[in-house]
Amino acid sequence: MDWQKKYRDKIVSAKEAVSRVQSGDHIAVSQLHGASRLLMDALYDRRMELYDVCVLSGISIKSESIILENYEPHIYHVSRFSSQQFRSYYHSGRGQFFPLHLSLNREWMSCVFKPTVAFVMVTEPDNNGLCSLSMNADSIYDAVELSRCVIAHVNPLLPRTDGAQISLDEVTCVVYEAEPLGELHYESVSSVERCIARHIANRITDGACLQLGIGSLPDSIMSLLHDRNNLGIHTECFSDAVAEMTQKGIITNEKKQIDKGKSVATFVAGTAKLIQFLSNNKGVMIMPPSYTNNPYIISQNDNVVSINSCLEVDLLGQVNAECINGLQYSGVGGQVDFIRGASMSKGGQSFIVMPSTAINGTVSRVVASFVPGTAVTTSRCDVKSIVTEYGIADLWGKNVRQRAQELIKIAHPKYRESLERQAYELHYLR
Repeated sequence: MDWQKKYRDKIVSAKEAVSRVQSGDHIAVSQLHGASRLLMDALYDRRMELYDVCVLSGISIKSESIILENYEPHIYHVSRFSSQQFRSYYHSGRGQFFPLHLSLNREWMSCVFKPTVAFVMVTEPDNNGLCSLSMNADSIYDAVELSRCVIAHVNPLLPRTDGAQISLDEVTCVVYEAEPLGELHYESVSSVERCIARHIANRITDGACLQLGIGSLPDSIMSLLHDRNNLGIHTECFSDAVAEMTQKGIITNEKKQIDKGKSVATFVAGTAKLIQFLSNNKGVMIMPPSYTNNPYIISQNDNVVSINSCLEVDLLGQVNAECINGLQYSGVGGQVDFIRGASMSKGGQSFIVMPSTAINGTVSRVVASFVPGTAVTTSRCDVKSIVTEYGIADLWGKNVRQRAQELIKIAHPKYRESLERQAYELHYLR
């Protein structure tokens, strides 16, 4: 049987596709641009027929949230990242959050979550009957391989990318429908972010291989690298700024030791212009996190520069990138994966960045110690450099006293005296 006939035979309506979901199923879904409203709405329409269906929720950038209603005991959600959509749901006592390094997603999926159904949005098949995962392979790729039922939402609006693909043989059924992909626009860059960006840009040399997170700050850093040559990309998130620098010939990936000539990422987040850039672009490869976030893989490139943000840092150099006032706000993601990969890379550097204050300057992000309930995302033994608008605190190889002194120097001036006093009380400066 040729793949075209197999493809046609598998096309069903969304209602018929989700009729395969059973009570007790664990459903993994694509996220970001690949989140399928069509399949989720069809699932919710069936909710009264189902009990104890668990959905592994991700980040949605579309206008509708997939977690607005209380559908328990029929459907409930869990997540590895407390996104805006998941946060209020979780804090209300519903659902569960799982801390996890993204590099370990495959192991977590197979041993803990154990998906039985995957909702995956893919491109139309190519001439060999292979569908591209397009802009998101970060957890759904593993779920496809592990699930008994794979429902593929073929969206003709998705751009085809190199890297992660699935065969029609892996798909239980297909739903074909165009669905808008949504866009992610960042806030304008602040003067504080521009200052932080300048500190880091000064340490990025020609040929460096970059990992950048989501947001206006990474874009600000990229905007200061126009005089660099032959930069490379091996990252979690591929953004508009990376596309722009590629088009200008600043990012070439020619100095990379692996995946030479290709930017590597596990998901894409950006605008319609970025989506157009990606379409059939052989210079971009979207891969599962078992590849992109594996510290050993990361370290095979020289001069890796890892740049991640956080919410606060204590005077020991411990990093909180997840909690506000002891409540879960975001997630672990790949911060530690890339810090460790950069540490093992020849000439590698890693930076944790944050403004020195929050809430209009009323709260210091450099703190003596965290409030109870706060998770430590990155240990003091992993941290290399912390950056605020006041400079860079290089912590690697420093003792406890030196760490506290370095961090107080990059705190906002109006909090330094208080931090120094607390450091004495904690015996860090005695």
